[in-house]
Amino acid sequence: MPVAPAVFYRRQLLCLLAGLLLLLWLERFPALDFRLQALFFDPASGHFPLQDARWLDLLNHRLAKYLIVAAGVVLGWLGWRRRDPRQLLAVAVMLLATALVSWLKHRSAHSCPWDLQAFGGQGAWFGLFDSVPADAGPGRCFPGGHASAGFSLLALGYWLRPTRAALARQLFWLGGIAGMLMGLGQMVRGAHFLSHNLWSGWWVWLVCCALFAGYDLLWQPWRLRVAQRVPATG
Repeated sequence: MPVAPAVFYRRQLLCLLAGLLLLLWLERFPALDFRLQALFFDPASGHFPLQDARWLDLLNHRLAKYLIVAAGVVLGWLGWRRRDPRQLLAVAVMLLATALVSWLKHRSAHSCPWDLQAFGGQGAWFGLFDSVPADAGPGRCFPGGHASAGFSLLALGYWLRPTRAALARQLFWLGGIAGMLMGLGQMVRGAHFLSHNLWSGWWVWLVCCALFAGYDLLWQPWRLRVAQRVPATG
């Protein structure tokens, strides 16, 4: 049986705060990003061997994303036919969460690993809260945009939480695993650091939690009060 909405979202808020503190703490150890990224880099050739691998681009960058988009379209169509506002909200949250990550990414001055000097590029690395150096590179690479599509499946867990708690937990795990796997595919290509993907997951999680909390704690109670209101008699 699912816990009460207020209790659930209170726990979610605490987890989000803990996740934020963890990500900020990890910012103190950029060597972790570089060590992981070096596993996929070939110093002899000066590039990532799988950067332009067609099979990786097809499976991870295209097929995985297309499947998630198709699932969103089907869910939206079914939600519209059923007049199910919660199902439609799940689809909207998927779109909004990925759109937010994309917006942040395209306004970021942080460059992708393959654009950095450490991995054969020309850009300079700098910390999240550092001033932007003149040779920062092309930027537009933080947080990880592609991973956000996988993480957006978290919205399905929020959607089913009140009625199918066990399945909802599985969908929460699915969203986390899908986001990390899609992010890993981008790491292999040299497109993103691990931290890029973790921040992407946090932002998607925040959007999912915030919008569903608004629906469950504000919108639904208001609708219930309106439905129970007895019209005045003359």
